[in-house]
Amino acid sequence: MSIRLCSARRKAVWGPKNLVVALLLLVTGFAPDAMAASQKRREARPSRHFETAPIARSGAPSRRVRQYKVDRELSARKRRNPDSRTKVIVTLVPGTQLPQEFRRFARADRKLDLINGIELELPNRVIERLEARPEIFRLHYDRPVAAHNFRMSVTVGATAVRNTLGYTGAGVGVAIIDSGITNWHNDLTRGNSQTVYPYGNQRVAAFVDFVNGHAMPYDDHGHGSHVAGIIAGNGYDSANQKAGVAPGAHLVVLKVLDANGAGSIGNVIAAMNWIVTNATAYNIRVVNLSIGARIGESYWTDPLTLAAKKLTDKGIVVVTAAGNYGKAADGRQQYGSVTAPGNAPWVLTVGATSTQGTMTRSDDVMASYSSAGPTKYDYLAKPDLVAPGTGTVSLSAPGSTLYSTKATALSNGTTAQYVYLSLSGTSMAAPVVSGTVAAMFQANPSLTPNLVKAILQYTAQAYPGYKPLQQGAGFLNALGAVRLARFYQQNAVGSTMPRQPSWSRSIIWGNRLIKGGYLSPRANAWANNIVWGAAKTAVSAGDNVVWGTNNGDNVVWGTSGDDGNVVWGSDCGSNDCDNVVWGTSDGDNVVWGSSDGSTPDLQFSDSASEPVTDIEAELSQPSADLFSLVGGL
Repeated sequence: MSIRLCSARRKAVWGPKNLVVALLLLVTGFAPDAMAASQKRREARPSRHFETAPIARSGAPSRRVRQYKVDRELSARKRRNPDSRTKVIVTLVPGTQLPQEFRRFARADRKLDLINGIELELPNRVIERLEARPEIFRLHYDRPVAAHNFRMSVTVGATAVRNTLGYTGAGVGVAIIDSGITNWHNDLTRGNSQTVYPYGNQRVAAFVDFVNGHAMPYDDHGHGSHVAGIIAGNGYDSANQKAGVAPGAHLVVLKVLDANGAGSIGNVIAAMNWIVTNATAYNIRVVNLSIGARIGESYWTDPLTLAAKKLTDKGIVVVTAAGNYGKAADGRQQYGSVTAPGNAPWVLTVGATSTQGTMTRSDDVMASYSSAGPTKYDYLAKPDLVAPGTGTVSLSAPGSTLYSTKATALSNGTTAQYVYLSLSGTSMAAPVVSGTVAAMFQANPSLTPNLVKAILQYTAQAYPGYKPLQQGAGFLNALGAVRLARFYQQNAVGSTMPRQPSWSRSIIWGNRLIKGGYLSPRANAWANNIVWGAAKTAVSAGDNVVWGTNNGDNVVWGTSGDDGNVVWGSDCGSNDCDNVVWGTSDGDNVVWGSSDGSTPDLQFSDSASEPVTDIEAELSQPSADLFSLVGGL
């Protein structure tokens, strides 16, 4: 069953009476009679593999969100291996302190104030004693995180952003939570910047090591340096050919991964804690997380996703990789494979594409490894959009693990040997978006995280043949995003907004793909306290959320009739109800995240029939201004 995209034909403010949308059946061919028969079979012979998804009221937890004091992993560990030691994240009841008897297990160098938490390392037998204390709100396993590894600037329009609009991310701080950064690279020199940086002539404003506690920058794994070059490399060693997206931005580097590219969510949360404390001093507007952890619980209770929300509440955009689990063992598309914190609605989750080694955009394709939605437990539509991530050439870090283990992927620069490295993965796609966001903030410092996401989705290019759960709103168009951000900064209310035929002109709000109308930067949807996808400004008794305008009237895009604008799942009239995720009830099911061929793939599709509009002409305009683009106003 295809999904039709709603245009803004009628004024339809999203309230309880008009939230009903046509039911989207996830398995092709389910007529009402067939569905009733299937329900009877399910009651007669339940299947342990049958997945259902409760679709909650927007912006509020569904009943799948488990309320607990000790998470599943810790519960298993305290029974299975009582004498082994485990790293635990403790969140405290507000106004209380960690009991004295447990303080010897605490890591004094870890501040997790964002979540009112403390990191402990203790014998598993102590978990039960800790659980019994009334000061303890929740106990979480400090689960591991890892890097997501597997002719970018031209194809996304970043080169045109620099050359025609003059935006390089100058003055904007980008925090990179990763494996560190090389202590020297020509592509990180400050160029024309007059700013004095503390680590030689490198554009690294601050470096904090949450792994080994070293004071000076280093990268013993190599992943963080590669990410840094994609964001802010200036291309010195390649005659500008391998320049990053925002070569004028300054970097704040927080090392949370070790020489093997491994770490824990405690390290990441501690890094986020540092960012909130120091954001103003370094003008940190963007955080890049090219790392991910398995999803073990809802984003409503996961300390990692809750910490990320504290950043967005401060107006900081959190960009994260979707994950590299898009392909099942049999080679087929695997759904439900996005990693944390990319499962949270308040972060910007990026999947990966391939330029296929060309500088033209028309032949770009999705990368088969890129993780697809919906998200586990909460069943959100993700990713938000996609960007080039395959075969990306960026900075190498001599002496690092990747430098020694991927020697065949190294390449020379114009002044030195082996200064560049080619890697693939959503890890490489996320910093393309982070660099774009830095340029957007230079063009318009008043943007909010929600408005940044909306602009990126609205200007993205939706490619036919890919479902929204694969490509999100579409392929990144950095040039369009920066132009629209600049328009909101420079033009008065009532000015005609620019529009190109390649733009998707849609956003994915919650689980709805909404199309048409105009983004209104004054709408309440873009406030920092609005959870992306929420239908109300508060969980209960809030005002309706408004995104944009159509002919001067505020509207919530989409309609209240039979238009099927649901990306996946059913609407249930704003109630919390179950949907079939995939599989049938006769025992031959597709298990979460796998595809064994016994049942059809998820039947999501984008029914837009317009062909992909090649935007090469837009990206190569030598002196294009806001209104002189091909197919413009």
